[in-house]
Formats: sequence, C-alpha cells, structure tokens
Amino acid sequence: MVLGIGHHLLLPALMGQLVVVIKDTALGYGITYMELLNQSKTLGSAYANTVPAYMVAAVLFIIAASTDKIDGWMARKYNQVTEMGKLMDPIADKLLTCGAMIVCSAFGELGWWVTILFLIREIGITVMRFFVMERPGGKVIAAAWPGKLKTVFQCVGLSMLLLPFWSLGNGQATPFWMTAYYFLTYAIIYVALVLCLYSGAVYLYNTFVAPKRK
Repeated sequence: MVLGIGHHLLLPALMGQLVVVIKDTALGYGITYMELLNQSKTLGSAYANTVPAYMVAAVLFIIAASTDKIDGWMARKYNQVTEMGKLMDPIADKLLTCGAMIVCSAFGELGWWVTILFLIREIGITVMRFFVMERPGGKVIAAAWPGKLKTVFQCVGLSMLLLPFWSLGNGQATPFWMTAYYFLTYAIIYVALVLCLYSGAVYLYNTFVAPKRK
C-alpha cells in the first residue's frame, strides 16, 4: 500500500523534474552550439561545420519546446495542479524561448527590437504574477488562450529560424522556396509578437480591471 501511494506521487514529480532538466539542458546546449557557430564564423572555419551546429541547436530547442504540453498533461492526469505550478511552468517556457531569441538576435538572425519587446512583456507579466500571489487571497491567473497561442507561434517560428535551410542554397541566387520559407518564418514570429503584447494586455485587464467589476 505504501509503495503504491509512493509510486503514484513520485512518478509525476520525477517526470516533472525530467521535463525541467530537458528544457534546461536543451537551452544550455543550444546556446553553446550557437556560440561555437559564431566562433567558427569568426575564425573562418569550414562552411560545413556550421550546419551541424545549427541543426543540433534546432533539434534541442524543438525537443525542449515540445515538453511544454507534457508537463501540463501530467499535472492534470495525476491531479498535481498547484498555484506554484501555474507560476513556474510559464517561467520555464519563457526562459527557453527568450534565451533562444536573445541568442538569435546576438547573431543577427532576429531584430533586437523584436526580442526586447518580448522581454519587456515576459519580465513584466512574470513580476506581476509574483505580485498577485503576494496579495491576501491572491491566486495566479492561468494563462489565457492568447498567451498559449503566442507560445505555440513563438516556438514554431524559432524552430524554423534555427533550422539551417539556408545551407541548401546554391551560393548564388536565392531560391524562391527559401525566400518564401524565411518570409513565413518571420511572419510567424511577428504574429507571436502581436499575441504576446495582446495577451499581456489581457492579463493586466483580468488582474486589475475585471475583479473591480464583479
């Protein structure tokens, strides 16, 4: 009986920790490979050596981003949904996506203005969540659908940006499909930015305005 109870409680805890480790590891290795990529360009290393670096970074990011649904599903399945979980899960996702955006901007793959707007919103809402929890009877307001949709677009756009499809060009004229691919990539990221700002406004409304109207 004790073993059964322990297994029931231990499994979601261990799997939750595994998800966090995967995210942290992927982010760390992704940044490391992107740094190696930058050094290889600076030192004039062989062109072929940059492609595996991009590919590894992209694969690790995709694996880490895909765990976002796994931890939420496990929390609901094992009835482990808590206020702390509602707070920490978005923070883990923000560390992953914002870290990747900073790296992309540092290496000229993404405009800094896009990354800065994301950072302002994400940091501001994260601080606001802590503020709400500190209030008497305060509870964390779960992410609304615009915020969840923002995360999906953001992860898809960053994954497409990290994948080294530019390596398939012939080195002279840019193929039409490649132009269309990167147009779609940045369009998805810009849609994520719009959803990011909109969902931030929705959160502020639900936190400060909606309660006063009840």
